[in-house]
Amino acid sequence: MKINHIYNEDCLETMKRMPNNYIDLVVTSPPYDNLRTYKNAIDKNWNESVWKPIIKELSRVIKDGGVIVWVVNDATINGSETGTSFKQALYAIECGLRLHDTMIWDKGWFQAGNPFVRYGQSIEYMFVFSKGKPKTFNPIKDRPNKKQGRTKKPTIRHSNGGIKTQDTYITRNEYGIRKCVWEVPPCNSNIERTGHPAQMSEGLAHDHIISWSNENDLVYDPFMGSGTTAKVAKYLNRKFIGSELSKEYCDIAEARIKSVQGQLL
Repeated sequence: MKINHIYNEDCLETMKRMPNNYIDLVVTSPPYDNLRTYKNAIDKNWNESVWKPIIKELSRVIKDGGVIVWVVNDATINGSETGTSFKQALYAIECGLRLHDTMIWDKGWFQAGNPFVRYGQSIEYMFVFSKGKPKTFNPIKDRPNKKQGRTKKPTIRHSNGGIKTQDTYITRNEYGIRKCVWEVPPCNSNIERTGHPAQMSEGLAHDHIISWSNENDLVYDPFMGSGTTAKVAKYLNRKFIGSELSKEYCDIAEARIKSVQGQLL
């Protein structure tokens, strides 16, 4: 297969040419219950008959120790969220993947409904699947520690509810590992936006790629859209492959990828 290339085709066509255990990392955001209209992209409903074969193939092409980051949300129909995202997570487990982490993307804003019937919806799910134990984890450490320097180890709560105080000490740095709720702004700036209706945030792609891969690893996005995953992968010295049905979005992605040299995200 061509590396550092976006294939203008259905992702199933791309993946069937991949051998087993081929991809180091997948970072993608699939269609959300048909919540967006994509140009020349989807000619069938986003239902189990569509997403199940895709998840099955991803479980085949991801390497042992590889990770799939699946950023997704649910539509609300007749007052009820569909729960499609959770169905997808459970199916991934059926395919032999681990649900390594259930993360939350806090976008920091929500679109107001009229009238308000529930709290403002400002999050999306980020399911982190792995094929066995992840071979790479480069944790982002940007959470200020309340206590720094030499301090006692935290207390331990036993299964019976009892608490054990530890007398040993550890040294805490200024910053600790980030929590699993990420506050990352969505793609809103006119500079970053390309006209794609659901463009992935470059900051979100950046943080996942550095967390779950190393330089020269191969990153795949089966729903490449306007090319955010590929652009960020190139910037971070990773190789990439993408699949995208829309020729217009492929052209946008190619232009964004070419613009990476000398540009800071």
